[in-house]
Amino acid sequence: MSADHPILSARVVWFQPGTVAALLVASLFVAGAAHGETSTIGRTWPIVEPDALAEIEAKVATLPRNLGPKFGPRSRWSAMKSASLAPAMATRRRSVVPFYTLDMDVTLPDGRVLYPKGFTFNPLTYVSLPQQLVIVHAAELGWALKTAAPTDWILLAANIGPAADPIALREKVGRPLFILEERVKDRLGLTVAPVIVRQVGQKLELTEIRLGLPGSTPR
Repeated sequence: MSADHPILSARVVWFQPGTVAALLVASLFVAGAAHGETSTIGRTWPIVEPDALAEIEAKVATLPRNLGPKFGPRSRWSAMKSASLAPAMATRRRSVVPFYTLDMDVTLPDGRVLYPKGFTFNPLTYVSLPQQLVIVHAAELGWALKTAAPTDWILLAANIGPAADPIALREKVGRPLFILEERVKDRLGLTVAPVIVRQVGQKLELTEIRLGLPGSTPR
């Protein structure tokens, strides 16, 4: 291919399998294409696949500039609804075994049943929870930020009153925040917040904290 037939207008790709040195040389030629100086290394094929970026840009161009009115206020989004927990009225520590019961057969490739439907087991026998979960109401977020380690997850539970906006709070505090889902609440046996969940052996230790009382620090 000559210099008067630029690589970008012809929309071809050069690829030369081989050594690292050959790839390095090819990269130099691609850089030179910006100045109209190109060379062909090996065989060439025309690009037949659509340009993924061009497809994305074309799709975006068909969408309204502001999708907010279509979905309504974030406070009404189902994905932003946290599970409710009552305020902790006492500081206490208790343990929970998060047993799980299969709702379907687990089979091998040859069709034999490995674990039958209804089989109950403790997932903590096989996996571990590497971080603590700090579950709080929005009003207790300041306490959570001081208490949680950098690797801990902070989950927001719902309480009486207007629901907190986790996206706005995350932008404000500069730290990832998560909502407490109903299934997580049920699986962990949560009833009140603030509560810190951590794995101890093959159990989950739940430390429920009533803030403002002597000895209410979780660690």
